[in-house]
Amino acid sequence: MALNSYSVLTEQDCHHARLARDRRFDGQFYIAVKTTGIFCRPICPANLPKEQNVEYFIDQAEALHAGYRPCLRCRPDSAPGSWAWKGTETTFQRAIKLIEQGELAEGCVTTLASKLGISDRYLRQLFERYLSMSPKRYAQYHQLMFAKQLLHSSTMSITDIAFASGFNSTRRFNDAFSKVLNLTPSRVRQNMTTEIANRFELTFHGPLDWQRMCDFYALRAIEGIEWVTADSYRRHFTLNGAVGWFEAKRVQRDKLSIEFEISDIRQLKHLVEKLRVMFDLNTDLAAVEGHLNHIAPGLVKHSGMRIPGVWNAWEAGVRAILGQQVSVKGAITQLNFLVENLAQGESGLRQFPSPEQVANADLSFLRMPQSRKDTLHRFAKFYLTEQREDLDAWLELKGIGPWTINYAALRGLSAPNRLLNNDLIVKKMLVNFPTVTVESASPWGSYATFHLWSHSS
Repeated sequence: MALNSYSVLTEQDCHHARLARDRRFDGQFYIAVKTTGIFCRPICPANLPKEQNVEYFIDQAEALHAGYRPCLRCRPDSAPGSWAWKGTETTFQRAIKLIEQGELAEGCVTTLASKLGISDRYLRQLFERYLSMSPKRYAQYHQLMFAKQLLHSSTMSITDIAFASGFNSTRRFNDAFSKVLNLTPSRVRQNMTTEIANRFELTFHGPLDWQRMCDFYALRAIEGIEWVTADSYRRHFTLNGAVGWFEAKRVQRDKLSIEFEISDIRQLKHLVEKLRVMFDLNTDLAAVEGHLNHIAPGLVKHSGMRIPGVWNAWEAGVRAILGQQVSVKGAITQLNFLVENLAQGESGLRQFPSPEQVANADLSFLRMPQSRKDTLHRFAKFYLTEQREDLDAWLELKGIGPWTINYAALRGLSAPNRLLNNDLIVKKMLVNFPTVTVESASPWGSYATFHLWSHSS
């Protein structure tokens, strides 16, 4: 299905962007060339085809479904992710997001539909309406493009890539890859440059002040779990039962390079999605900064400030509780005490303490008021219940207020609209920017928070 009424872009927009090879549109749409059967990114350096020989697609899966194969020169698999639809149903958008996070690699359409609160029949109808394909077919196309990216940018074996992409056997992977992409995995692998470690690239749109993000992480790094230099961030993690580590570095204007090890290669797709959220790479930062400059000229002191997330909401909640009414230095000191006394790990990979460990621990070693230790205990026990993902339910716990919840959402979920107007520094800076309110900053309150913080240094 070619460009349609659900797209944010018109064919005229795509035409002008293609001729200009405008990098701002990279990942926003794809160009399929009828005479070659290949689809490309708008920035592809190949000779420009005639307009009558091209058609435009807003999703890689659509181009694959129409019978085109990806260009080996510009590699559509490495384009930044972008949501290029408008007016679509919220349920469909949620389904797309879950599928791209690997939901159907381990589950079925019925389970996905149940999570969305709809029938599997209605889910199939939504995909047929918007994409003219089934949810399973859409999932397979994204699995294959992810596999192609790994073939280009990692030294992983083809078998490992097959499992990392959600296939249950190498044979099924090879068959699907050849049938859909009209390429063989070994042919793609022939063009790979030698790497010293498993790695992949995370691409993004707009500015990223990587130095400032690393500086932010460095002040709050957990000893034995996080390591930060002037240009890199490294940490240990657990993910769906797998353990591993990753190291992120800025390699190009629009790319982060990620080296990694993970004990269960089937979780690699989840790791990729996790890091995109953690480093806030899915945001159109130009739109964010334009909005903030409009409501408060001068607020954006440093362009490229994205949300420096932590691994999950549990860790963010612990950090927030330990940071109540104390300085950043005081909070990280207590956090390091907690990790030093409770953290465990396999193969030398120290991990952040789990809710079970904190709930069952004697926290007398922490140098803070007993009331805050009690809050941490209550939070850990609450996090073992099914309500743990409902951050608003945290308010039921004594010792947890709006600031703690907003901070946890801000850094644990990379929530875009959390203005910490009760934060002491934010309050002080708001005197200089009286037009910044919860209402005016919406839907980018989180970014307003970070820009207000930046004015205090």
